[in-house]
Amino acid sequence: MKIPFCRCAVSLLLCLTVAAAQAEKADRDKPMNVEADALRYDDAKQISVFSGRVVLTKGTIVMRGAKVEVRQDPAGNQFGIVTAEAGKLAFFRQKREGLDEFIEGEGQTIHYDGHADTVKLVGNAQLRRYLGSQLNDEFKASVIVYNNTTEVFTLDGAPVAGGVASPATGLASGRVRAMLTPRQGGAAAPSVAASKPALPLRETPQLRATKP
Repeated sequence: MKIPFCRCAVSLLLCLTVAAAQAEKADRDKPMNVEADALRYDDAKQISVFSGRVVLTKGTIVMRGAKVEVRQDPAGNQFGIVTAEAGKLAFFRQKREGLDEFIEGEGQTIHYDGHADTVKLVGNAQLRRYLGSQLNDEFKASVIVYNNTTEVFTLDGAPVAGGVASPATGLASGRVRAMLTPRQGGAAAPSVAASKPALPLRETPQLRATKP
């Protein structure tokens, strides 16, 4: 079932199974490991810029792109900006805690906020939820924000300034798109959620004013 939405930001509760499970909370406390062709490190500003076929891992989190800028605040929170190679998309993947489920997505840039525990995909953004290896839900928009703590997706179809349109998304300007797969009776999910109704979609204010 594909659901095209009008020009607005839409907040989707990730727990379509109404399970209380959340993304791997331990990920934010895991060390960040990065592989790249080159590194420029500024100790005074606590900023590292990796370039060339960059692969970043942090617990179950995996991010890939042409360049990754990583910084750390005085409290030890880590932040990352992943930039894709021209004509391609940066990649993000994370496992959900206690479940055989994965969140996977792409965007021209990916912003990881370790303090807020959010991931923001900007420019031709795509996000998918897998049950094991099976694709279950899929979302496409100009901007997608995934909040690990609240388990909420926020989508905005408004064009991104400086963004490059891609026919691969199949979106008209100002639109977002979602494909939601019904849960099957035998799907892997906590039994306590089986008798509860699905949570509804909720509208939220536009993300137009949100800066990357």
